[in-house]
Amino acid sequence: MFRTEERSSHFRSALGLAELVYHSTVRQVRKTHRNAIVGLASNIMQTVVFVAVFYIMFTLLGLRGNTIRGDFILYLLSGIFLFLTHTKAVGAVFGSEGPTSAMMKHAPMNTAIAITSSALSSLYLQVLSAAVILFVMHVVWQPVEIYRVMPTIGMFLTAWFCGVAVGMVLLALKPWAPGFAQTIMMVYSRANMIASGKMFVANTMPGYLLAFFDWNPLFHAIDQARGFAFINYNPHFSSWSYPLAVGTVLIMIGLMGEFYTRRKASISWMATR
Repeated sequence: MFRTEERSSHFRSALGLAELVYHSTVRQVRKTHRNAIVGLASNIMQTVVFVAVFYIMFTLLGLRGNTIRGDFILYLLSGIFLFLTHTKAVGAVFGSEGPTSAMMKHAPMNTAIAITSSALSSLYLQVLSAAVILFVMHVVWQPVEIYRVMPTIGMFLTAWFCGVAVGMVLLALKPWAPGFAQTIMMVYSRANMIASGKMFVANTMPGYLLAFFDWNPLFHAIDQARGFAFINYNPHFSSWSYPLAVGTVLIMIGLMGEFYTRRKASISWMATR
């Protein structure tokens, strides 16, 4: 009968939105496995398998002499961490819940929160996995020495940001052509196995070959990260500003496409197409 009316301020609305994003992020993290430790362990094992495969490949092919002078394992990790972070961000945003999802029937929920929580959940898992691997390597194997820590972390976040941007564009395309968008995502992820440049550095590449990799923002992010991580490497053919510019443009395109799609989509979308 009696009710106290509360005025909703901008600060209170921001806190409510942050709480909703937090709970949605936790839900996304637990989607992979009900046990958070098992989910983290599987993510760590994927990184370890990548490192083991590339370590064996470089050793058997005699390519270790072409890498940066310094810790070879850190050289491999600097490329694999950024590659996995970028790829998983693309997949997480692309797989986030759209406007016709059952979760959107709940009043506070919207696609912006779903996209944000998916992106943050992938970043959370990758940051935690990288921290655990580097800690174990530092304690068990040998001390980890990174020349400039904060700029290296900045390139790690840049790779994630570009992955979110690419995922946004594909997410906006998915309702219109789901099969085509899925194919593009798979081709892009597979192409980055080589086009990301995690197996080599830009300074050692001939000019005619460099042109095939220069378009990729992840290639620039990995090369710049190695320039910050190793004192013996100074990248001349990559730029830290290029992936930021490409990511910002793709984010804007993806947001406009998602906004337009959200207005047109309906529950009967797939039935009428």
